[in-house]
Amino acid sequence: MSMKLHGSLFELAGGEETFRKLVRRFYAHVADDPVLRAVYPEEDLSGATERLTLFLIQFWGGPQTYSNLRGHPRLRLRHQPFAIGQAERDAWLGHMTAAVDSLDLAPAIRKALVDYFETASTAMINRQPAPGPEEPG
Repeated sequence: MSMKLHGSLFELAGGEETFRKLVRRFYAHVADDPVLRAVYPEEDLSGATERLTLFLIQFWGGPQTYSNLRGHPRLRLRHQPFAIGQAERDAWLGHMTAAVDSLDLAPAIRKALVDYFETASTAMINRQPAPGPEEPG
């Protein structure tokens, strides 16, 4: 028999404070990652931090502040200008998973977050690796 969750994941995870902590911890790693740092053109990551925080709060059932300020999320469109391949996706997911794991979350909440981040990060891939040299025949 499965247990049904009551309330939004936003509430169950601890609300705004949890999501702010999650994103701060994530971007602390991004700042020092040469693969990901190239994806973020601005030197100061505070704007990206706030945008991701508001998006996640809204996505998981919190206030609609992100859409009120920026309109529909349009994630793929907003990420299209940035070269995101498998290496960038893997680095992003690794840092986000570490940030999730740094929080004291119930296993079901952790799983929901990580499952979403795996799917969403894969959907952001917009560049394929350059073909390697042909093997001699």
